[in-house]
Amino acid sequence: MKIGEFLRENQLSVGDNVLFLLEKLGIEYGRLLKKLESEVGETAKMSKSKANVVDPEEAVERYGADTVRLYILFAAPPEQDFEWTDEGIQGAYRFLNRLWNFVTEREDWLRKAEYTPEELRGAKGKARELRRMIHQTIKGYLSDMERGYQLNTAIAKIMKLLNELSDFKPSDENDRKVVREGVEVLLLLLAPITPHIAEELWSRLGKEELIVLQPIPEPDERALEVEEIEIPVQINGKLRARVRIPFGADEETAKEIALKDEKVRGYLDGREVKKVIYVKNRLINIVVR
Repeated sequence: MKIGEFLRENQLSVGDNVLFLLEKLGIEYGRLLKKLESEVGETAKMSKSKANVVDPEEAVERYGADTVRLYILFAAPPEQDFEWTDEGIQGAYRFLNRLWNFVTEREDWLRKAEYTPEELRGAKGKARELRRMIHQTIKGYLSDMERGYQLNTAIAKIMKLLNELSDFKPSDENDRKVVREGVEVLLLLLAPITPHIAEELWSRLGKEELIVLQPIPEPDERALEVEEIEIPVQINGKLRARVRIPFGADEETAKEIALKDEKVRGYLDGREVKKVIYVKNRLINIVVR
C-alpha cells in the first residue's frame, strides 16, 4: 500500500506528526509541509490535536480585524464550514488595500464632488452605465441579505463594483459625482462587514455623521432602466461586429443601425443581403450570398 493510500484509509494527514517533528528540529515547515501533503497525503484539517489551528489574535495583529472579518464572511456561506488558507486572507487584505488606495488617491476631488439625485439622473454614456452598475449592486446586495445573509455573494458584488469604479475614467465634474456616489454606496454596503476601514474612509469623504448610523441604501429604479444595449452582429452566422441599439428597438430600427455600421458595411461590400434575422435585444444575423 502506498503512503498516501494508507494515510487516507486511516484518516490521517502528513501534518499530524510531521509538523511536530519539524517544529522540534527547528525547521521552517511551511512550504515543505505543503509539498509533502500534495505528494503523499491529505491536507491536514484544522484541529488543536494537529497543532495547525490559526490564532485569531495573530491574524488580527498581522492583517487587521477588518481583513479577518472579510475573509471569514467571504470564504463560504454562513451555514458551511471552510478551510483557512493564507492565500484567502491575503486576497482579502489586498482588496482592502486597493479600496484604501482608490479612495485616498482621489480624496481631494471626491470631497468636492457633492451631488443631488437629480444631477445624477442626468448622467450620460459611460457614467450612466456605471450608475446602473452601482444600483444593480445595491439591489443584488439586498437580495443576498434577504436569502439568509449570503454575505459571500454580497461581498463578491462589492468587489466587482470596486473593479468598475477603478476602470472608469471620469472626464468632467458630472462623472466625478457618479464616482462619488459609487464610493459612498460601496462603503455603506461594506460597513457591516469591515466597519473600521469603512468608517475611516467615510470621514475622508467629508462626512460628519458616523457611517454606522446610516441606513443601507435603496436602489434608484430610474438608474436601473436600460436605454441602450450592445448586441452582436453576425454575417452568415459569424460574429463580425457589435452595435449599440435602443433597448427594446424594433426590427427596422435595429436593422438600420447595423447596416450603417462601418465594419458591417465592409463585410457586405459587393454581396447581396438575402435576409436579416433579429432576436430582440439579443443579436442580428445578416444572411448574404
